[in-house]
Amino acid sequence: MTQSKSSPPLPQWLIEKTEQIRNGTDSEQPKPNSMSGESFGDHTSNVSTVSQVLASCNGQQTINRESDGNSDFFVHGLFEVGGRDGRSIMDVAPFRLSKRDKRAGEVIHYDLPDGYVEVKSGPDGMASVWDYDIVLMMISHLTESMNRWRDGKGDKPSRTFTPHVTDILKFARRGDGSRQAEQIESALDRLKGTTLKTVRDRQTIDGKTMREVEAEGLISSYRVVSRTDTQRICIVEIEAPKWIYREIVEGKRPEVLTVHPDYFLIDPGIGRFLYRLARRAAGKDSARWSFQTIFERSGSAGTFKKFCQNLRRIINDNDLPEYELKEEIGKSGPILAMTNRSST
Repeated sequence: MTQSKSSPPLPQWLIEKTEQIRNGTDSEQPKPNSMSGESFGDHTSNVSTVSQVLASCNGQQTINRESDGNSDFFVHGLFEVGGRDGRSIMDVAPFRLSKRDKRAGEVIHYDLPDGYVEVKSGPDGMASVWDYDIVLMMISHLTESMNRWRDGKGDKPSRTFTPHVTDILKFARRGDGSRQAEQIESALDRLKGTTLKTVRDRQTIDGKTMREVEAEGLISSYRVVSRTDTQRICIVEIEAPKWIYREIVEGKRPEVLTVHPDYFLIDPGIGRFLYRLARRAAGKDSARWSFQTIFERSGSAGTFKKFCQNLRRIINDNDLPEYELKEEIGKSGPILAMTNRSST
Protein backbone atom coordinates (compact mmCIF):
# COMPACT_ATOMS: atom_id res chain seq x y z
CA MET A 1 0.00 0.00 0.00
CA THR A 2 1.59 3.28 -1.09
CA GLN A 3 0.82 6.94 -0.78
CA SER A 4 0.96 9.84 -3.20
CA LYS A 5 3.43 12.63 -2.62
CA SER A 6 0.67 15.17 -1.89
CA SER A 7 -1.56 14.56 1.14
CA PRO A 8 -0.89 10.81 1.40
CA PRO A 9 -4.06 8.92 2.43
CA LEU A 10 -4.07 6.76 5.53
CA PRO A 11 -4.67 3.03 5.09
CA GLN A 12 -8.28 1.93 5.73
CA TRP A 13 -7.26 -0.35 8.59
CA LEU A 14 -5.54 2.61 10.26
CA ILE A 15 -8.61 4.83 9.87
CA GLU A 16 -10.78 2.14 11.46
CA LYS A 17 -8.24 1.61 14.25
CA THR A 18 -8.15 5.33 15.02
CA GLU A 19 -11.94 5.48 15.15
CA GLN A 20 -12.01 2.55 17.57
CA ILE A 21 -9.52 4.26 19.86
CA ARG A 22 -11.36 7.59 19.67
CA ASN A 23 -14.67 5.90 20.52
CA GLY A 24 -13.18 3.78 23.27
CA THR A 25 -14.11 0.51 21.51
CA ASP A 26 -10.56 -0.69 20.91
CA SER A 27 -10.38 -4.04 22.66
CA GLU A 28 -6.70 -4.70 22.03
CA GLN A 29 -4.80 -4.70 25.29
CA PRO A 30 -1.05 -4.31 25.72
CA LYS A 31 0.68 -7.67 25.98
CA PRO A 32 3.60 -8.46 28.22
CA ASN A 33 7.06 -8.22 26.74
CA SER A 34 8.10 -11.51 25.19
CA MET A 35 11.74 -11.23 26.17
CA SER A 36 12.42 -9.69 29.55
CA GLY A 37 13.82 -6.18 29.36
CA GLU A 38 14.20 -6.13 25.58
CA SER A 39 13.42 -2.87 23.82
CA PHE A 40 14.67 -0.76 20.93
CA GLY A 41 18.24 0.33 21.54
CA ASP A 42 18.56 -0.75 25.18
CA HIS A 43 18.39 -4.52 25.41
CA THR A 44 19.10 -5.90 28.85
CA SER A 45 18.56 -9.52 27.91
CA ASN A 46 21.32 -11.94 28.85
CA VAL A 47 20.65 -13.99 25.72
CA SER A 48 23.71 -13.87 23.49
CA THR A 49 23.23 -16.31 20.61
CA VAL A 50 20.61 -17.12 18.01
CA SER A 51 20.18 -20.65 19.34
CA GLN A 52 19.65 -19.35 22.88
CA VAL A 53 17.05 -16.85 21.66
CA LEU A 54 15.17 -19.64 19.91
CA ALA A 55 15.37 -21.78 23.03
CA SER A 56 14.15 -18.95 25.23
CA CYS A 57 11.10 -18.52 23.02
CA ASN A 58 9.88 -22.08 23.56
CA GLY A 59 6.74 -21.93 25.66
CA GLN A 60 6.88 -18.13 25.81
CA GLN A 61 6.68 -16.68 22.33
CA THR A 62 6.37 -18.82 19.24
CA ILE A 63 8.23 -17.34 16.30
CA ASN A 64 6.42 -18.90 13.38
CA ARG A 65 7.85 -17.87 10.03
CA GLU A 66 4.70 -19.03 8.25
CA SER A 67 2.33 -17.03 10.45
CA ASP A 68 4.09 -13.79 11.26
CA GLY A 69 0.79 -12.22 10.18
CA ASN A 70 2.06 -9.26 8.17
CA SER A 71 -0.80 -7.15 6.83
CA ASP A 72 -1.26 -6.21 3.17
CA PHE A 73 0.44 -2.88 3.94
CA PHE A 74 3.45 -4.79 5.10
CA VAL A 75 6.37 -6.29 3.23
CA HIS A 76 6.99 -10.00 2.71
CA GLY A 77 10.79 -9.89 2.77
CA LEU A 78 13.68 -8.25 4.55
CA PHE A 79 16.10 -6.07 2.60
CA GLU A 80 19.04 -3.74 3.19
CA VAL A 81 20.63 -1.09 0.99
CA GLY A 82 24.10 -2.36 0.19
CA GLY A 83 25.47 0.87 -1.24
CA ARG A 84 25.08 4.61 -1.45
CA ASP A 85 25.80 6.05 -4.88
CA GLY A 86 27.97 3.07 -5.74
CA ARG A 87 29.78 2.95 -2.38
CA SER A 88 29.20 0.13 0.09
CA ILE A 89 27.75 1.18 3.44
CA MET A 90 27.33 -2.35 4.78
CA ASP A 91 31.09 -2.54 5.27
CA VAL A 92 30.83 0.01 8.09
CA ALA A 93 28.48 0.41 11.04
CA PRO A 94 26.24 3.49 10.66
CA PHE A 95 25.14 2.98 14.27
CA ARG A 96 26.52 2.03 17.70
CA LEU A 97 26.84 -1.62 18.71
CA SER A 98 26.74 -1.02 22.46
CA LYS A 99 23.58 -1.61 24.47
CA ARG A 100 24.50 0.75 27.29
CA ASP A 101 26.78 3.49 25.98
CA LYS A 102 24.56 6.13 24.33
CA ARG A 103 27.56 7.88 22.68
CA ALA A 104 25.70 11.22 22.56
CA GLY A 105 27.58 13.92 20.67
CA GLU A 106 30.23 11.48 19.40
CA VAL A 107 31.62 10.98 15.91
CA ILE A 108 32.71 7.65 14.37
CA HIS A 109 35.15 8.10 11.48
CA TYR A 110 35.70 5.46 8.80
CA ASP A 111 38.48 5.87 6.24
CA LEU A 112 37.68 4.38 2.83
CA PRO A 113 39.74 4.16 -0.39
CA ASP A 114 38.05 7.15 -2.05
CA GLY A 115 37.26 9.27 1.00
CA TYR A 116 35.64 8.67 4.34
CA VAL A 117 32.35 8.24 6.18
CA GLU A 118 31.40 9.87 9.49
CA VAL A 119 28.54 8.89 11.77
CA LYS A 120 27.60 11.81 14.03
CA SER A 121 25.18 11.56 16.94
CA GLY A 122 22.94 14.21 18.49
CA PRO A 123 22.03 14.94 22.13
CA ASP A 124 19.58 12.00 22.27
CA GLY A 125 22.41 9.59 21.62
CA MET A 126 23.63 7.65 18.61
CA ALA A 127 21.16 5.31 16.92
CA SER A 128 21.83 1.70 17.89
CA VAL A 129 21.90 -1.38 15.69
CA TRP A 130 18.52 -2.27 17.26
CA ASP A 131 17.06 1.16 16.44
CA TYR A 132 18.17 0.45 12.87
CA ASP A 133 15.52 -2.28 12.64
CA ILE A 134 13.09 0.55 11.84
CA VAL A 135 15.31 1.62 8.91
CA LEU A 136 15.39 -1.98 7.66
CA MET A 137 11.60 -1.98 7.77
CA MET A 138 11.51 1.26 5.76
CA ILE A 139 13.97 -0.10 3.18
CA SER A 140 12.01 -3.34 2.89
CA HIS A 141 8.75 -1.45 2.37
CA LEU A 142 10.27 0.70 -0.39
CA THR A 143 11.84 -2.33 -2.08
CA GLU A 144 8.65 -4.38 -2.08
CA SER A 145 6.61 -1.38 -3.25
CA MET A 146 9.02 -0.80 -6.14
CA ASN A 147 8.83 -4.49 -7.08
CA ARG A 148 5.03 -4.23 -7.25
CA TRP A 149 5.27 -0.99 -9.23
CA ARG A 150 7.60 -2.59 -11.80
CA ASP A 151 5.13 -5.47 -12.12
CA GLY A 152 2.28 -3.01 -12.73
CA LYS A 153 0.53 -3.95 -9.46
CA GLY A 154 0.85 -0.70 -7.53
CA ASP A 155 1.95 2.92 -7.46
CA LYS A 156 5.50 4.15 -7.04
CA PRO A 157 6.08 4.68 -3.30
CA SER A 158 6.54 8.11 -1.76
CA ARG A 159 9.19 8.90 0.85
CA THR A 160 6.58 8.77 3.63
CA PHE A 161 4.98 5.58 4.90
CA THR A 162 2.67 4.95 7.84
CA PRO A 163 3.08 1.68 9.71
CA HIS A 164 1.11 0.77 12.84
CA VAL A 165 3.20 0.53 15.99
CA THR A 166 2.29 -3.15 16.38
CA ASP A 167 3.51 -3.77 12.83
CA ILE A 168 6.88 -2.25 13.70
CA LEU A 169 7.18 -4.56 16.70
CA LYS A 170 6.00 -7.53 14.66
CA PHE A 171 8.46 -6.79 11.86
CA ALA A 172 11.37 -6.75 14.32
CA ARG A 173 9.93 -9.82 16.09
CA ARG A 174 9.31 -8.15 19.40
CA GLY A 175 6.35 -8.58 21.70
CA ASP A 176 3.52 -6.06 21.57
CA GLY A 177 4.26 -4.69 25.04
CA SER A 178 3.32 -1.15 26.01
CA ARG A 179 6.85 -0.34 27.17
CA GLN A 180 8.30 -1.42 23.85
CA ALA A 181 5.80 0.74 21.99
CA GLU A 182 6.93 3.75 24.04
CA GLN A 183 10.54 3.04 23.16
CA ILE A 184 9.79 3.51 19.46
CA GLU A 185 9.59 7.29 19.86
CA SER A 186 12.99 7.35 21.58
CA ALA A 187 14.43 5.19 18.79
CA LEU A 188 13.05 7.59 16.17
CA ASP A 189 14.68 10.50 18.02
CA ARG A 190 18.06 8.77 17.83
CA LEU A 191 17.60 7.81 14.16
CA LYS A 192 16.64 11.39 13.30
CA GLY A 193 19.60 12.78 15.24
CA THR A 194 22.23 10.41 13.83
CA THR A 195 23.81 11.82 10.68
CA LEU A 196 25.64 9.83 8.02
CA LYS A 197 28.19 12.08 6.33
CA THR A 198 30.05 10.86 3.25
CA VAL A 199 33.05 12.55 1.71
CA ARG A 200 34.52 11.21 -1.51
CA ASP A 201 36.67 12.21 -4.45
CA ARG A 202 35.24 11.93 -7.95
CA GLN A 203 37.00 12.09 -11.30
CA THR A 204 35.35 14.24 -13.96
CA ILE A 205 35.38 13.46 -17.66
CA ASP A 206 38.20 15.96 -18.26
CA GLY A 207 40.35 14.37 -15.55
CA LYS A 208 39.74 16.83 -12.74
CA THR A 209 39.21 15.61 -9.17
CA MET A 210 36.13 16.92 -7.38
CA ARG A 211 35.39 16.56 -3.66
CA GLU A 212 31.76 15.71 -2.84
CA VAL A 213 30.26 15.98 0.65
CA GLU A 214 26.77 14.81 1.59
CA ALA A 215 25.14 14.44 5.00
CA GLU A 216 21.68 13.24 6.05
CA GLY A 217 20.01 11.50 8.97
CA LEU A 218 19.22 7.78 9.09
CA ILE A 219 15.61 8.96 8.80
CA SER A 220 14.57 12.35 7.47
CA SER A 221 11.64 13.07 9.80
CA TYR A 222 8.86 11.39 11.76
CA ARG A 223 5.45 12.03 13.29
CA VAL A 224 3.87 10.12 16.15
CA VAL A 225 0.26 10.50 17.32
CA SER A 226 -0.57 9.09 20.78
CA ARG A 227 -3.54 9.01 23.13
CA THR A 228 -2.97 11.38 26.04
CA ASP A 229 -4.90 9.23 28.52
CA THR A 230 -3.21 5.87 27.86
CA GLN A 231 0.03 7.04 26.14
CA ARG A 232 -0.60 4.41 23.47
CA ILE A 233 0.77 5.23 20.04
CA CYS A 234 -1.90 5.35 17.33
CA ILE A 235 -0.04 6.56 14.25
CA VAL A 236 3.60 6.55 13.17
CA GLU A 237 4.78 8.33 10.01
CA ILE A 238 8.39 8.00 8.89
CA GLU A 239 10.01 9.87 6.01
CA ALA A 240 12.89 8.10 4.30
CA PRO A 241 16.09 10.10 3.82
CA LYS A 242 16.75 11.21 0.28
CA TRP A 243 19.78 8.95 -0.20
CA ILE A 244 17.86 5.77 0.65
CA TYR A 245 14.87 6.79 -1.47
CA ARG A 246 17.15 7.78 -4.35
CA GLU A 247 19.05 4.48 -4.19
CA ILE A 248 15.94 2.27 -4.16
CA VAL A 249 13.36 4.19 -6.15
CA GLU A 250 15.38 6.33 -8.55
CA GLY A 251 18.52 4.26 -8.98
CA LYS A 252 19.00 2.48 -12.31
CA ARG A 253 20.65 -0.51 -10.62
CA PRO A 254 19.82 -0.28 -6.91
CA GLU A 255 22.12 -2.32 -4.71
CA VAL A 256 19.55 -3.89 -2.40
CA LEU A 257 20.40 -7.16 -0.67
CA THR A 258 18.06 -9.65 0.96
CA VAL A 259 18.56 -10.24 4.68
CA HIS A 260 17.76 -13.50 6.47
CA PRO A 261 14.67 -13.18 8.76
CA ASP A 262 16.64 -14.70 11.66
CA TYR A 263 18.76 -11.55 11.65
CA PHE A 264 16.39 -10.20 14.30
CA LEU A 265 17.25 -13.13 16.58
CA ILE A 266 20.90 -12.08 16.75
CA ASP A 267 21.25 -10.43 20.13
CA PRO A 268 24.84 -9.09 20.33
CA GLY A 269 25.43 -5.90 18.38
CA ILE A 270 28.72 -7.22 17.04
CA GLY A 271 26.88 -10.33 15.83
CA ARG A 272 24.47 -8.21 13.81
CA PHE A 273 27.36 -6.22 12.37
CA LEU A 274 29.18 -9.43 11.40
CA TYR A 275 26.11 -10.74 9.61
CA ARG A 276 25.76 -7.49 7.62
CA LEU A 277 29.46 -7.63 6.77
CA ALA A 278 29.26 -11.27 5.67
CA ARG A 279 26.11 -10.64 3.63
CA ARG A 280 27.80 -7.80 1.75
CA ALA A 281 31.35 -9.16 1.46
CA ALA A 282 30.79 -12.93 1.16
CA GLY A 283 27.34 -13.07 -0.41
CA LYS A 284 26.79 -16.61 -1.69
CA ASP A 285 30.50 -17.41 -1.49
CA SER A 286 33.16 -16.50 1.10
CA ALA A 287 35.26 -13.58 2.30
CA ARG A 288 38.17 -13.02 4.66
CA TRP A 289 38.72 -9.94 6.79
CA SER A 290 41.37 -9.27 9.42
CA PHE A 291 40.26 -8.82 13.03
CA GLN A 292 41.88 -5.38 12.97
CA THR A 293 39.89 -4.20 9.94
CA ILE A 294 36.63 -5.54 11.38
CA PHE A 295 37.38 -3.70 14.63
CA GLU A 296 38.00 -0.44 12.77
CA ARG A 297 34.88 -0.80 10.61
CA SER A 298 32.64 -1.67 13.61
CA GLY A 299 33.07 1.73 15.24
CA SER A 300 33.55 -0.02 18.58
CA ALA A 301 34.37 2.27 21.50
CA GLY A 302 36.03 -0.57 23.44
CA THR A 303 39.57 -1.90 23.27
CA PHE A 304 40.80 -4.14 20.48
CA LYS A 305 41.54 -6.87 23.05
CA LYS A 306 37.97 -6.86 24.36
CA PHE A 307 36.60 -6.74 20.82
CA CYS A 308 38.61 -9.85 19.88
CA GLN A 309 37.27 -11.67 22.93
CA ASN A 310 33.69 -10.93 21.89
CA LEU A 311 34.47 -11.79 18.27
CA ARG A 312 35.93 -15.17 19.23
CA ARG A 313 32.89 -15.93 21.38
CA ILE A 314 30.64 -15.47 18.34
CA ILE A 315 33.01 -17.54 16.19
CA ASN A 316 32.89 -20.37 18.74
CA ASP A 317 29.07 -20.24 18.86
CA ASN A 318 29.06 -20.20 15.03
CA ASP A 319 25.29 -19.85 14.74
CA LEU A 320 24.82 -16.72 12.64
CA PRO A 321 22.17 -17.15 9.93
CA GLU A 322 23.57 -18.38 6.60
CA TYR A 323 27.28 -18.00 7.39
CA GLU A 324 29.98 -20.25 8.82
CA LEU A 325 32.61 -18.39 10.83
CA LYS A 326 36.19 -19.54 11.33
CA GLU A 327 39.34 -17.93 12.69
CA GLU A 328 42.48 -18.27 10.59
CA ILE A 329 46.10 -17.27 11.13
CA GLY A 330 47.22 -14.30 9.04
CA LYS A 331 50.62 -12.73 8.42
CA SER A 332 49.75 -9.58 10.37
CA GLY A 333 47.18 -10.98 12.78
CA PRO A 334 44.08 -13.17 13.07
CA ILE A 335 41.63 -13.34 10.16
CA LEU A 336 37.91 -14.08 10.13
CA ALA A 337 36.77 -16.37 7.33
CA MET A 338 33.06 -15.98 6.50
CA THR A 339 31.57 -18.68 4.27
CA ASN A 340 28.00 -19.09 3.09
CA ARG A 341 26.80 -22.49 4.32
CA SER A 342 25.10 -23.23 0.99
CA SER A 343 28.45 -23.05 -0.80
CA THR A 344 30.15 -25.73 1.33
